[in-house]
Amino acid sequence: MTARVITVAQQKGGAGKTTLAAHLAVYWAGQGRRVALIDVDPQESLTAWYKAREQNANGADSNLDLRWVSGWRAATEVDRLKRDHDLIVIDSPPHAETAAKIAIRAADLLLVPLQPSPMDFWAVRPTLDLALGEKRPALLVLNRVPPRGNLQDEIRALIERERLPLAAACLGNRTAFAASLMHGKGVTETAPRSAAALEIQALAEELMQRI
Repeated sequence: MTARVITVAQQKGGAGKTTLAAHLAVYWAGQGRRVALIDVDPQESLTAWYKAREQNANGADSNLDLRWVSGWRAATEVDRLKRDHDLIVIDSPPHAETAAKIAIRAADLLLVPLQPSPMDFWAVRPTLDLALGEKRPALLVLNRVPPRGNLQDEIRALIERERLPLAAACLGNRTAFAASLMHGKGVTETAPRSAAALEIQALAEELMQRI
């Protein structure tokens, strides 16, 4: 078994990297895939979520586990976990070029969450430059998209004008994502028929086709 690796990265903080990593991992594990999460972010938010998951489940996941490592150890940990997993999802830190570069270098695909705002769009370039420098494919995904307004269309037009790769799936600005994380769960577990769960499913399946 040799796992495929997806690194979630964005040099700008607050883009929703950790939320995205957790929900995707839960969905894939629920589909029977053996998934490893690697938390490289010093804030350890993903690790805190996983601890809540273990406490609420009263035991370990059969298909999902997590490792926290410092950035320079990420590549070694990926190599070790590849033997026993189908997928590895890395949550990389913002504002840390060296650690992010190592996490990106280990990836088969870089997933870059992007909120539909001009500030987020302008801030995405350093992350894409890191991917280009490491010769890794990158994919933008619109996150926290509001239900109304023209801003999403304007950002999509900017992305198309710059010829940047954009996922067909996008995630809405939905409280269900945060509510499920509070209990160490994913939205596909707590609200499997919700719009939020369907969005995660669509993105997860699109990513599987790409890798």
